[in-house]
Amino acid sequence: MIENLEKILSYSYKNKGLLKQALTHSSISSDVDKNYERLEFLGDRVLGLTIAALLYKIFPHEPEGSLSQRHTALVCKETVAMIAKRLELDKYMIVANEEIRDNENVLCDVCEAVIGSIYIDSDCDRAIEFVNEHWKELIDKNVAPPKDAKTKLQEVSHAKGHGVPVYKLEERKGSEHEPIFYISVEIDGLSPEKGKGKNKKLAEQEAAAKMLKKLESL
Repeated sequence: MIENLEKILSYSYKNKGLLKQALTHSSISSDVDKNYERLEFLGDRVLGLTIAALLYKIFPHEPEGSLSQRHTALVCKETVAMIAKRLELDKYMIVANEEIRDNENVLCDVCEAVIGSIYIDSDCDRAIEFVNEHWKELIDKNVAPPKDAKTKLQEVSHAKGHGVPVYKLEERKGSEHEPIFYISVEIDGLSPEKGKGKNKKLAEQEAAAKMLKKLESL
């Protein structure tokens, strides 16, 4: 099983146990040395920095705002989960419940954990190469920077007469080093939508995306 996935990843592990750990959900083991959570923490940072460096190099004349929008689109859970599916990580995940294989949040986490595992097993350069290999096509496809969910929501909400979206921090959970933010967004005439993320910006984006979907369906 591991050998087949290594071929898909185009990377051969020195320590096969790291790949197994990156694929293991907490429903199988709550032991931090046996599930993917710590590797995901590392991989998330490697991914974010690598994408930022790539964008800085590929779009030398773009302002910070446009680079930020591109970055958000490339590291959001939907994009990372899509990459995970392309790499067939859903088939190789070690889970207690088969439904977990389709969970977008888990797919994103596992993909980031794989990046983290490559970093630990090899070095930063190889992990960066891995990200370059699997994200470069997405960057090349989008010549113009995408509009983020908050910007889109504001435009659509204004066009449909619902006013300016209002965001509110509802709750903060987790530790000081790994917080989870819960933020709601409200517009006139519709019930609020909530989002969560590792920082306020990501939580706002998720809330905005949910509200945008509701608004566009009317």
